[in-house]
Amino acid sequence: MDKKFEPLFTPWKIGNVEIKNRIVLCPMGGTSLFGWMEPHHFDKDAADFFMDLAKNNVGLIIPGIAPLKNLIGGQWLYKSKKSFKKLKEYMEDFHKTGAKLFVQLTAGFGRSFSIPNALVPMLKHKTLNSLIKPIIDVQYLCASPSKLPSRWAEGVLTREITKKEIAKMIDAFAKTAKMCKDAGVDGVEVHAVHEGYLLDQFTTEYTNLRKDEYGGSFENRYRFPVEIVKAIKDVCGKDFPVSLRYSVVSKTKGFYQGALPGEEFTEVGRDMEESLKAAKYLQDAGYDMFDADNGTYDAWYWAHPPAYMPKNCNLQEVKEVKKVLDIPIVCAGRMEPDTAAKAIKDNEIDAMGVARQFLTDHHWVTKLMEDRLEDIMPCICCHNGCFPISHYKGVANAGSMNDTKHMSRCAINPLTMQNHKFDIVPAKKVKNIAVIGGGIGGMESARIATLRGHKVTIYEKTDKLGGVFIAAAAPDFKEKDKLLIDWYRRQIKTLNIDVKFNSEIRDISQVKADEIIIATGALPKKLQIKGIEKSIEAIEYLNGKQVGQNIVVIGGGLSGCEIAYDLFLKGKNPTIIEAKNDLMISNTLCLANSSYLRDYFKYKKVPVYLESKVLEIKDNKIIIEDKNKNVIELNADNVITAIGYNPSPLAKASKHVHIVGDALSVGNLRTVVWRAWEIAEKI
Repeated sequence: MDKKFEPLFTPWKIGNVEIKNRIVLCPMGGTSLFGWMEPHHFDKDAADFFMDLAKNNVGLIIPGIAPLKNLIGGQWLYKSKKSFKKLKEYMEDFHKTGAKLFVQLTAGFGRSFSIPNALVPMLKHKTLNSLIKPIIDVQYLCASPSKLPSRWAEGVLTREITKKEIAKMIDAFAKTAKMCKDAGVDGVEVHAVHEGYLLDQFTTEYTNLRKDEYGGSFENRYRFPVEIVKAIKDVCGKDFPVSLRYSVVSKTKGFYQGALPGEEFTEVGRDMEESLKAAKYLQDAGYDMFDADNGTYDAWYWAHPPAYMPKNCNLQEVKEVKKVLDIPIVCAGRMEPDTAAKAIKDNEIDAMGVARQFLTDHHWVTKLMEDRLEDIMPCICCHNGCFPISHYKGVANAGSMNDTKHMSRCAINPLTMQNHKFDIVPAKKVKNIAVIGGGIGGMESARIATLRGHKVTIYEKTDKLGGVFIAAAAPDFKEKDKLLIDWYRRQIKTLNIDVKFNSEIRDISQVKADEIIIATGALPKKLQIKGIEKSIEAIEYLNGKQVGQNIVVIGGGLSGCEIAYDLFLKGKNPTIIEAKNDLMISNTLCLANSSYLRDYFKYKKVPVYLESKVLEIKDNKIIIEDKNKNVIELNADNVITAIGYNPSPLAKASKHVHIVGDALSVGNLRTVVWRAWEIAEKI
């Protein structure tokens, strides 16, 4: 192991509990040991996932939030005695790995509950809510410190939670923590004075308008989390560790308004001055550790950083809190091992918090220890599998109910949290397989088929593997995407998969194979407007075509917005034209990703024309019609089109011909990779 990483592998303590190293799996929604959007039970899929991580050198594992009350059905977790009986049996085996485990318990979500769009009527109307209440009580799940605007359902106010409900939650925290302790769990984590969840809403002035003892003064606003830890300590003893998920600074300008890195703004939530005071106050109340980052759901990209956010984005603020504490603090948020190791060595933090990288590569810690960094499959911060909850104008959580129920899967590693749906099983009959196209879909199909024992040949029309993803990974902020391409190329080489470069297949009858997988991608859509030939297609730009200073991007989806972002970072003047009523309208794009770009364009005053259409492209100009039917002429040294793609399969699917990736249906990396696995596993 490289010496610079050695500080990560030193022991430390949380109270009297010793942790063997400084790497902490931070909790993620959907990875609860008691299930998520389903009745409480001991979740074997999550348990298997954590056991695999524990066997691969993770020091402390904190599963995702365990609701005190079932989201479906409303039963209290502490009444699920069967779940805790199984947990106790599990912990006996788990501790043989040398790892430790804390269970995270949540007070709830308040206005931040990512309510599926189909359930919004239940939030708006008491009568409708009462009809579905025995199954899911939406108004309870969204109950907040005060009547507040829902982060997801536009124009809807959440109801104020009652003191009686608060008292029941505190009691449930204590009873559930005691059952965790009796089951052999090493500690519990309270969720959360963090990320704008319910407890955090109590602590910040812009979300707490109460007039009783839970609102107003600093002490009143922090009363709820203080009473929780005291109740837990009363029944579990002062030596039973209780950590707190904590956002140092809210980074929030107002409802639905986050503050970007480097932006000057007036904080409406918790600023650094209050945070230092609060951290000391909460420590003195009984908390034994802080599991920390920044942000709220209004500034969600701090707690769920997309690729646009800086690496180690929360470290500076966490380091400040460390200075006032006598207890350990963990820092999370795009943490890099070398930076974390140095911060630990310098006593600036106590441990490195990592979440979604574990979904992508369960064994990355072991690979780090073995100096196999190039074998680590990188998380690309897309959130397409782990948190595909989308929001755009007029729609609450646009993600599918299936995705909401099964968060914390991984777009590029289908093995994660899929109940063994995608296990690699040796082929019953070894076949010769031809893969036409060496993009991600083709490489993944070839990789999985080879791991199953098949003999695979890739036919790639260019001189390199990667396909259209090479262009997608071109911007400077896509460094993890570039690493993913490198990882795939290394896998193909390591597995000795035969690759025929500069071999364009035009007719599949040319190919002699038992099975053919077509991964030929998609072709760009074309606008039928005057002067379209004067435009540049998105892939042309991403592949390096030079452009002038004033650039109009036609298409405000993710590709168009990322191109506009890239242009701005390069000192250009982009303008976005979008036909729909919002940017990045997608049912699979996480709000953490889309809200960063929306906020960035507002902050940098990038012109955006919504509900507008292009009439004509001229030399150095473009004519558009805006949403008010005004005809506007814009200066444009170049026009880039990013309006989507159509599948371009080489041939039709048949018994022995299979289509994967965008050649089948244009989607994202998740649809490409998961489809590749489905095909490669059934051959």
